[in-house]
Amino acid sequence: MYAILDIETTGGQFNEEGITEIAIYKFDGHEIVDQFISLVNPEIPIQPFVVKLTGINNEMLRLAPKFHEVAKRIIEITQDCIIVAHNAVFDYRILCTEFRRLGYEFNAKNLCTVALSQRLLPEQPSHSLGKLVRALGIPMADRHRASGDAMATVKLFKILLEKDLEKTIVREFVKYDIQKGIAPKFRDILDQLPSKTGVYYIHDNQNNIIYIGKSKNIKKRVNQHLIGTTSKCKKIQRQIFAVTYDETGSELIALLKESQEIKINKPLFNKSLQKTNFHIGLYKNINKEGYFTLDIQRIDGRKKEITLFSSITEAQNFLHLITSHYNLCQKFTNLSDSKNECFQHKIKECNGACIGKESTTIYNEKVTEFINENTIENATMLLVDRGRNVNERSAVFIENGLFKGYCFYDLNYQINNISILKNIIIKMENNRDSKNIIQSFIRKSKYLKIIKF
Repeated sequence: MYAILDIETTGGQFNEEGITEIAIYKFDGHEIVDQFISLVNPEIPIQPFVVKLTGINNEMLRLAPKFHEVAKRIIEITQDCIIVAHNAVFDYRILCTEFRRLGYEFNAKNLCTVALSQRLLPEQPSHSLGKLVRALGIPMADRHRASGDAMATVKLFKILLEKDLEKTIVREFVKYDIQKGIAPKFRDILDQLPSKTGVYYIHDNQNNIIYIGKSKNIKKRVNQHLIGTTSKCKKIQRQIFAVTYDETGSELIALLKESQEIKINKPLFNKSLQKTNFHIGLYKNINKEGYFTLDIQRIDGRKKEITLFSSITEAQNFLHLITSHYNLCQKFTNLSDSKNECFQHKIKECNGACIGKESTTIYNEKVTEFINENTIENATMLLVDRGRNVNERSAVFIENGLFKGYCFYDLNYQINNISILKNIIIKMENNRDSKNIIQSFIRKSKYLKIIKF
């Protein structure tokens, strides 16, 4: 659990400042579960430049609660939480100072979103909160007020969690639980998991990610690991300490995250997916009569495949579908070894390319149409799909035929403005697996819509 906060102060000399406003959002890594927002009477005057910056003046604070009146609520909402703030050194110091004046030592682990953004958003020229939210298209209200700045920090932190493909932030969270000596039971683990689409991460008690999986129902899938009787399930049951997860809403993004994060994190029990899982390719050739043919074979690095498959059976099933859909000839898709006309021509499902009745021009146009509709080659587009909640959408970004990454967005201007889009994209590697996963989804039309540039 995280306590994401922002504090406004009176200004003044070091360690003599007083709090004028505080906002804390308790965040479980996915959504806000509690919040506390209050003006605070600092019992000392506010510096004039601070009044101009925040709009908070001495008169506004005359009837506000003093710090000792809100201290208990602050302790309650931050208990067992990692403190998160933009420039956490300042906010955490101010909070500790106020508690120290009451004779209480406030101690909590803390994370700074400035340092995190410098690591995860190195291309940004500035890491100030105002400039970051503009660059990322994060809507912001009440700038330089605690509630507005804290809410902007929540939204920034969600983006940073997504961009952290090595799961460094989440590992720190699990490490914190390990240090507290919390050893949850299987029921406790399942109770905090959602029945939603996403990727889940199984951790051991040494803070290692030992398994990464994806599911359209995370809770159900993890439960299968915990009650399974296979050798792998029993090993996971012996070593599991915690399960964290990322909701995606989109099954496509879940597949892409699972594939790439396994390769990055190399979990102990994901050996089979650490290498490419697609070994069969579909290739276009041309026969001696000038007709395009479609051939299934093991991937050949010297040739450019149309798409990839994990097995010959999967490839053959796909060929049967597209041969029927595009009215192609089974002889030229290598589904028939007939010496003369194919069987499909006899039942009038082939226009006779196999016996020269259909011209090469017309037939090859149909093959070209199939290729164009089932490949991302040279395309620049967004595959838009559902997001993690009803107000959000997800998008997979392809530029010049290369997979660049994905993002979640609330407002259309975030994806219609190419500079903002490139800032909010969670960058991922373009490889054979990601290309095949995307093309498979395009074939099955599982996305909501395509935006082409």
